[in-house]
Amino acid sequence: MNTKKKIILVADDDRGILDAMRIMLEEAGYEARVTEHGRAVRDLPSGLPDLILLDLWMSGMNGGDICKHLKSQKKTKHIPVIIFSANKDVEEIAKECRADDCIAKPFDMKLLLAKVAKALKKPRPKQTP
Repeated sequence: MNTKKKIILVADDDRGILDAMRIMLEEAGYEARVTEHGRAVRDLPSGLPDLILLDLWMSGMNGGDICKHLKSQKKTKHIPVIIFSANKDVEEIAKECRADDCIAKPFDMKLLLAKVAKALKKPRPKQTP
């Protein structure tokens, strides 16, 4: 039986949102890693997450651009990305940047957890070296 927790990387420049999401995700049984810096998501080191929750508007970086970059890289294109934003056009923007899903802020935690579970159930293609 695989007991390894799924790793979820959350990027938002609002510390309060990061803290709330970390607590919620950990209570749901996930390993949550949080960052206020978009560059940390764009330039992922080794130890890739199983899912990325990405704010659309972060200081200095655009989450849509980060998502496009991740989806264009062989190493990261398979990682599901859920964009979240207060922007009224979040669904259209998510499609444009090839995000796997989106959610509008302020969001319902149950809805977010449902979207996380759905994204993590999608089969991933096998990685080739």
